[in-house]
Amino acid sequence: MAAKAGSTTAGAAGAAPSAGGAAAEGHRPEHGPHGPHGPHGVNGRRGPRGSLTGTGTLIRFAVRRDRVRIPAWVAALALVGLSTVGKLEGLYPEAADRASVAKTMGSPAALAMTGPRHYLEGGYNLGAMLSHQVIGFYGVLAALMAVLTVVRHTRAEEESGRAELVRSTVVGRHAALTAALTVAVGASLLLGGLLALGLGTSGIEGVNWEGSLLYGAAFAGLGTVFAGVAAVTVQITEHARGASGMALGVIGLAYVLRAAGDVGDGTLSWLSPIGWAQRCYPFVDDLWWPLLPMAVTAAVACAAGFALSVRRDVGEGLRDTRPGRRTASAALTRPFGFALRLHRGTIAGFGAGVFLLGTMYGAILGDVDDMLKDVHVMDEVLAKTGGSSLVESFASVVMIVNAVIAAVYVVLAALRPRAEEGAGRAEPLLATGLSRARWAWSHLSVTLAGGTFTLLLAGLGFGVAGAASTGDGGLVLSLAGAALAYAPALWVTVGVVAVLFGWLPRIAAAAWLVPAYAFLVGYLGQILQFPDWMNDLSPFGHVPQLPAKEMDWTPMAALTAVAALLLAAGLVGFRRRDLETK
Repeated sequence: MAAKAGSTTAGAAGAAPSAGGAAAEGHRPEHGPHGPHGPHGVNGRRGPRGSLTGTGTLIRFAVRRDRVRIPAWVAALALVGLSTVGKLEGLYPEAADRASVAKTMGSPAALAMTGPRHYLEGGYNLGAMLSHQVIGFYGVLAALMAVLTVVRHTRAEEESGRAELVRSTVVGRHAALTAALTVAVGASLLLGGLLALGLGTSGIEGVNWEGSLLYGAAFAGLGTVFAGVAAVTVQITEHARGASGMALGVIGLAYVLRAAGDVGDGTLSWLSPIGWAQRCYPFVDDLWWPLLPMAVTAAVACAAGFALSVRRDVGEGLRDTRPGRRTASAALTRPFGFALRLHRGTIAGFGAGVFLLGTMYGAILGDVDDMLKDVHVMDEVLAKTGGSSLVESFASVVMIVNAVIAAVYVVLAALRPRAEEGAGRAEPLLATGLSRARWAWSHLSVTLAGGTFTLLLAGLGFGVAGAASTGDGGLVLSLAGAALAYAPALWVTVGVVAVLFGWLPRIAAAAWLVPAYAFLVGYLGQILQFPDWMNDLSPFGHVPQLPAKEMDWTPMAALTAVAALLLAAGLVGFRRRDLETK
């Protein structure tokens, strides 16, 4: 197992010298100051390493590692974005239909969820509708792709110890960060190019080439800006999760500033990169100059990342790790308490995020009747959902968003044992009297409890804000219960991760398909009218859509049983397989 685990590292470390040829040998004293092949090293290249030496090799290596991950991200975002405009054309073919929708989108709550009011003025064509409703939300996903890419190829490599091995070869100080930024920015540019090409060739009324190019450039700009943000956060903390969390916090702040500005006079929106992207007004005014502050911010952030990287050691962060107490508490001497300590930051971050998102959704419940009364596609969706009121029907439709975010948390948390094993921290623990099953179960049980708690916070935020906007106090318990109904589906998701971790650890990351597919068919599928059988393939598709429908305990019991079987199978697999060692 050790040989297999080190194969990737060896490949990276072995490939890196090729960037500088055999120049590493030229540093040996017995060969003189210029090495054995003259003052320019092998093949005429200079022997002494520069700060960017080996960048090309690391770029190729990163692309190799992400040959599935990045194409999947880009393809998913591009296909969903392009299919959205096609669906909008079919749902709102007439100008009168789009004008009717524009009237319902002018409330403060609706503007906070979509974008600036200017899109609604002067004709709400299909291009304006697309930019207004999509840039703010899908721009967050494009930013997330860039952040995770940069963190994966910088801080995560340092945390695992692979970066130190690679840097021991002929690799410059800034090569790793440059390679990571190049891959992240390249993925963002690829996404923007596909969106521009797809929209420009669509032939849809109101969607022209200039607007398409600007639309794609806005997405590329968002990815580039937040790649720069990640370049800074990876310098601050020594942990990949902390770097990702700080960058995601910046994304969340950008979204909140954009929403607050769009509801108000627009001033706060100019403090947000998402606000800059929306204020390009593709297919409306086609303004290119808001891309300038995006470019400047990206350049400044990247420069700051490079400057900060030379102020710390490899594997360390600028922020000192807070020393712990001299003696551990009683809880930390037990597996569950120790696992809870490791997971508490993630639980707190996701809990706060879903509570805020639930509050934002709840704030628009009071305006649902006016917003959706003339939107025919939503009439069909809500009629299919059922419910005694439009508020209940709408709440049941958007509840899946909170559930999917909770699923993102449980996948991230359930993969923690895999990260601990890969980093070599599990081996010394399991060398004691702690059994494998007990150690893995401590992480899985914290994940199960944390996911359920995250659902409860989402439902409470939704219910409290919904009760305030509608005046119906009963929504607090109703929506909290509706959110908790998704708990068995979350447990099944944890079970899927456990099985992959126990039996197929090398592809454990494939568990991310569960929340991604759930969002695609559970939320977008209802609006875009996907066939029912696609929804049945997701565990979330079997959850009763409360509060619009009555509670059905049969699928809940079945999902719980499936989750228990998957968790047991995962623990059995982990006990039987070899442990990855360092």
